[in-house]
Amino acid sequence: MPAIRVALCITELEVGGAEKAFTELAVRADRQRFRVMAICLGPRPAQPRAALVKRLEACGVPITFLGARSGHQFRFAVRELQRRLAQQQIDLLQSFLFHANIVGRLAARRAAVRRVVCGIRVAEPRRWHRWVDRLTQTMVDRYVCVSQAVADFATSRAGLAAEKLVVIPNGVDLDRYPPDCPADLEAFGIPRSSPVVTFVGRLEPQKGPEWLVRNAPSWLEQLPACHLLLVGDGPQRRRLERIRRRLGIAQRVHLLGWRPDVPEILAASHLVVLPSRWEGMPNVILEAMATGRPVLATDVEGVQELLGPAAKGQTVAWGDSVGFARRVVALLSDPQLAARIGQANRQRAERQFPIGRTVRAYEELWASLARQQEP
Repeated sequence: MPAIRVALCITELEVGGAEKAFTELAVRADRQRFRVMAICLGPRPAQPRAALVKRLEACGVPITFLGARSGHQFRFAVRELQRRLAQQQIDLLQSFLFHANIVGRLAARRAAVRRVVCGIRVAEPRRWHRWVDRLTQTMVDRYVCVSQAVADFATSRAGLAAEKLVVIPNGVDLDRYPPDCPADLEAFGIPRSSPVVTFVGRLEPQKGPEWLVRNAPSWLEQLPACHLLLVGDGPQRRRLERIRRRLGIAQRVHLLGWRPDVPEILAASHLVVLPSRWEGMPNVILEAMATGRPVLATDVEGVQELLGPAAKGQTVAWGDSVGFARRVVALLSDPQLAARIGQANRQRAERQFPIGRTVRAYEELWASLARQQEP
């Protein structure tokens, strides 16, 4: 049987959770069974944020950038994507993120691509996104949801057909997140003996960084040697700079911006936090688990499924600042407890979420769809 021609399409390709999943799938897919090409609707990311692009190229995955930067340009991207799909005689399109999902299914329909699979990675709060998805769902053969919570949301709130949904959890490359290779944080003015709480994510309202910084004094006062790191960039950065200065915690709250050494920073952390308002299955929690670190997250979509039985001690309701502070202090005041939780997290990541299992699940989905006859 000839290899199935698969196009993976994503909105942009700077380093992020969906972008990492996209890259892992592209480079790890069985090349005897699938001929994979990668397409990004946006422009090629600039250095130093092109690490995923470099990996794709190093692994021999053909990649094309369509250069779209806005909704207006995404409309024109439909035509160019249609041309490339037809030119390569693509059998199946797998898309990631909202704009790639919509542009991809429109282009695939025009290019007569036989099968279309779209990813749903968050419990989408924007009604117009859900409306467009529902309106065009007849163009989609399957939706891959990253958690059962997202699948439940997709049927109950987005109105998608349950029979089109399949759950494939995120996976993690365990070798990429060794627990014993920590970064040296003294360059940021943090003594080696200081406990470190780390947030990794885009600095935007969804992820809750403002809430985190505003409430940090309540637990920093109880942990006088503790420091908070925020790794990532985004529209709230300047606001967070002002807030930490106004609260008098600028010496202990560090905004590191985008970093290429996230695995090493996680390994140097004593606790990883994520106070998101909504999610799907947050990759940073999975990465912290792989690194053998305890986490503290808001109890949003996918978190319970990641943490399993240990979720009770590592989650709080969104907005519960008192409960959040209490758990931070409890975990950092009891290193043995934190170590036991971190070890359990690592073991769960090894058992339940190895990246190879995720890739195999996508491959089986693609193969089963390719075998189906047209209705």
